[in-house]
Amino acid sequence: MNFYDMTVDGLRKFLTEQNENPAKAEILFDGIYRRGFKSFDEFGFSGRVVEKLSVFTLDEPEVIEKLDSKDAAKLLLKFSDGNFCETVLMRQRFGNCVCVSTQVGCNMGCKFCKSGMLKKRRNLTAGEIVGQVLALSREFSCRISGVSVMGIGEPFDNFSAVADFCSIITEDKGLSVSRRRVTVSTCGIVPKIREFAVLSPTVSLAISLHAPNDELRSRLMPINKTYPIGEVLDAAEYYSEKTGKRVTLEYILLSGVNDSEAQAKELSELIRGRDFYVNLIPYNETDTDFKKPAPNVVDNFCRVLKETGVIATKRKEFGAELKAACGQLMSDRNER
Repeated sequence: MNFYDMTVDGLRKFLTEQNENPAKAEILFDGIYRRGFKSFDEFGFSGRVVEKLSVFTLDEPEVIEKLDSKDAAKLLLKFSDGNFCETVLMRQRFGNCVCVSTQVGCNMGCKFCKSGMLKKRRNLTAGEIVGQVLALSREFSCRISGVSVMGIGEPFDNFSAVADFCSIITEDKGLSVSRRRVTVSTCGIVPKIREFAVLSPTVSLAISLHAPNDELRSRLMPINKTYPIGEVLDAAEYYSEKTGKRVTLEYILLSGVNDSEAQAKELSELIRGRDFYVNLIPYNETDTDFKKPAPNVVDNFCRVLKETGVIATKRKEFGAELKAACGQLMSDRNER
């Protein structure tokens, strides 16, 4: 078993089953995550306890490639089974934020996203997602202040591992990332949005919307044929009500596709009166046919939303020069 797969509650259960004091779970988290212990021998536990803990490994992914720029950095990581993923560090005003991947490949098939060009090979474990945070922190000698679960893969297609990951990284005795600084992004798997709303710890939720109507969204995002916009927004509103957290609607602007003033007004009509926040993302170009809109088009779309009472901002771009920006991650070594 990989120690990094374990939540505090999971460790307490394990220790109880081993007739050991479950309070050691917090001590273990503190030692491994905060003090950097690399062996259970470093804790000063009795030989009996160390032997019981020997069932755990401390496996982390191998760094294969490391790219860095002023505002962002990217790692290509290799797992023990030979699969790869990419993870990104964004140096933001409030601190260092990590964008983690949750799957090797992705089955959602969003037309504008490079990650979906490689079909899903498998889910990542909670420990493999945690390993991305640890690798970035170690390689760039920085403390992680925020986490975006927005890399390769659909998080709610790997629900249990993502839920455990959120619990692990927000644990006070561990990495202690603030829940306010953890955001999980989904393309809109409605039952899992509702299930996630009742979990603890509650973190922030972002919905990949990208269109103001079902006809266009179904063309861009096949998941919309199963969970149309109305159901997705109702689930997002339920999440907001249950958790007290405003849900972010992510909207990638594609030139000539979903960026007109009329579409901005349509989006405003769709969400007005709900406790949502729109994050506009100018398209980060890859080898698809989609193009990035001109800056004045982005500004105008944002203006229309604001004038109609919608809270909206433009996302600061990170990592495009490293092919590390939103929608650009792929890890095509898996394909090769």
